[in-house]
Amino acid sequence: MKVLQLILLFIASLIDRCRQQQLQAGAPQIQLRLAGSSRVAHEGRLEVLYNGQWGTVCDDDFNIEVAHVVCKQLGFELAMNWAHSAKYGQGEGPIWLDNVRCSGAESSLAECESNGWGVADCRHSEDVGILCSTTRIRPSEQSQAIAAQHTKKIEDARIKPISARAKASLPVTEGIVEVKHHGRWRQVCEHSWTLDNSRVVCGMMGFPGEVQPNLKFYRKLWNMKVKAPKSRLKMLSQKKMFWIHKVSCSGTEPHLANCKVQVSPKALKPACPNGMHAVVKCVAAPNSGTGKTNNFKKAFKTMEPLVRLRSGPHSGEGRVEVLRNGKWGTVCDDKWNLQSASVVCRELGYGSAKEAILGAQLGQGLGPIHMNEVLCTGREKSITECKFKEASIAGCQHEEDVGVRCNVAQMGYGEQIRLVGGRTPEEGKVEVQMVVKGVKKWGAVCGELWGINEAMVVCRQLGLGFANHAIQETWYWQGTTGAEDVVMSGVRCSGTELSVQLCRHHSVVHCPRGGGRRAAGVTCTENAPDLILNAQLVQESAYLEDRPLSALECAHEEECLSKSADIMQWPYGHRRLLRFTSQIHNNGRADFTPRNGRHTWIWHECHRHYHSIEVFTHYDLLTLNGSKVAEGHKASFCLEDTKCGKGIQKRYECANFGEQGITVGCYDSYRHDIDCQWVDITDVGPGDYIFQVILNPKFEVAESDFRNNVMRCRCKYDGHRIWMHSCHTGDAYSADLEEEFENQQRLANNLV
Repeated sequence: MKVLQLILLFIASLIDRCRQQQLQAGAPQIQLRLAGSSRVAHEGRLEVLYNGQWGTVCDDDFNIEVAHVVCKQLGFELAMNWAHSAKYGQGEGPIWLDNVRCSGAESSLAECESNGWGVADCRHSEDVGILCSTTRIRPSEQSQAIAAQHTKKIEDARIKPISARAKASLPVTEGIVEVKHHGRWRQVCEHSWTLDNSRVVCGMMGFPGEVQPNLKFYRKLWNMKVKAPKSRLKMLSQKKMFWIHKVSCSGTEPHLANCKVQVSPKALKPACPNGMHAVVKCVAAPNSGTGKTNNFKKAFKTMEPLVRLRSGPHSGEGRVEVLRNGKWGTVCDDKWNLQSASVVCRELGYGSAKEAILGAQLGQGLGPIHMNEVLCTGREKSITECKFKEASIAGCQHEEDVGVRCNVAQMGYGEQIRLVGGRTPEEGKVEVQMVVKGVKKWGAVCGELWGINEAMVVCRQLGLGFANHAIQETWYWQGTTGAEDVVMSGVRCSGTELSVQLCRHHSVVHCPRGGGRRAAGVTCTENAPDLILNAQLVQESAYLEDRPLSALECAHEEECLSKSADIMQWPYGHRRLLRFTSQIHNNGRADFTPRNGRHTWIWHECHRHYHSIEVFTHYDLLTLNGSKVAEGHKASFCLEDTKCGKGIQKRYECANFGEQGITVGCYDSYRHDIDCQWVDITDVGPGDYIFQVILNPKFEVAESDFRNNVMRCRCKYDGHRIWMHSCHTGDAYSADLEEEFENQQRLANNLV
């Protein structure tokens, strides 16, 4: 018996020693997913990617604390339940973990205790399953980001306007610097204050640059107030608690807390002898709405944009994309830091970076990865001036795309709008503040022609992310008493405005069939899909086919041919078809699903499949001046071939009346050889044309970005052959961006 106890103690000590070695070496990098028979994202069989292979987890000793760790690592708020005995089906491969024990505070399942990797006495009939909450963790709460640190020494900063002009303007760009230290606001002594210090403060306030203020004006004002009898300022300035003695910044710090700060002088001396408070003057970007661009132009070169942000739910955040060699591409996250992220933010007219996002947290890009190991000094005018390595050499994947969250100037737009009557803060009837006969008044917005672009501006203005639905009738939502009148009508937005008040609208309210319970409303969401067509594949796969009418009866029944096919002598003759393959990627942060449910789908007897009544894609052949000469469309959501990125499992299956959609990180393909995957150009003569494909043309399903839904190619047709070249999405060339987007909107209006 004693021998057995000694053996058990020896084994236990070996296990403890191995565990300690594992902790010292650091927890291994793993990925998690929920798989199996469930068709929803938040439940399924728990699978772990370890050492390059997917495996499962045994249900022995499993509990809700372990489930909480799993759900949080997957991006959900918490676990609702867990299931034993392979409820979601038996998995394959190794059983990686057994007897898992977590405290609930771990950030990864790899940090929890277990028997060890691959050490299990279970079978796949004991695979554990997880049920997570449907609510996802907000991006700001997730861990894959490098955030600007606040310290107890300097917690925050602000600009206090002094002049009447500065007090009346938004955003506040000029005034006295005040910093928060141990919960108390103090002023900074002007001695040794530099423009580098101002640069850091302005960056924190959401401004890209700084200039020298008129110090003579502020000195004169200071002297006048200090000399006044019973001056409160003079009394306060003589106390050390009023001052921060000295701040020294290099100018590249993301926060004053990163600068050298001396709260009080070392000896018992006055904190700011014969000095006044430090003053800053910041440079506002043109998109701030101030209308003043001269200072910005002095501080930043005026050039064609070389960087942009995509898929961010709020202003000043998104996946970083860079224009190189005429193509937009992403940046790999190796060595990505706040200094480099701040260069991107300032280049785009924002302040310094609050967070440098890693691991494609704001969605994966499509196309080339242009840069890796970006190292910026913080003084560059553009990220393209920073040192970097070619990402192709490092073998980066889009799972490593970087993003940023920038400090954004406070414009006060959020105080001019509100949602009321909704079940949650993210939905409701839209009420805006407008000036009516010289008086500010709250009221409703006319619901006529209210669409997803207008709703997108409202949600972003409120800081609620993307629009999920634009609602033209809100009879079920009670408005605010006294704000029933319509104060805004005829609203037309591009979707990028900072506030709905900046959109085009009627100068005099005109809403004959709207208002009251038919006023405009919205529902907002933090996550939205984003569809992008693979332009290169369209260019490579396009070809002409002369197809006999006898093989086109089903396609003709579905109205996939041009009108001249109606008067032909069926089944004799042929049609000339421009065929191509569409590969549609969902690069957003939510699944793309049809607006209409399965109960609305139509059975097509000839093709023996169901059709959605929504127009999913629209194809056009245009002349160079934009006139349409041929068109086609794809009305079915029943997609042909689904593939996903590494570690992602598709959640939609078209067969047998199944659920339809495109999972985040996946793409669906309409192959060139299926019916209706063409434009009928039988009636088109030789010449130079533009071939155009528009995804989600009626904006029936909300997306994070509609500007990349248009794909265009130049093509030359000689009557026998066709050459396709220069295929690009609608925002591939910034000079064409607005024109492309306006064309898409006009087409959508014509299709409605």
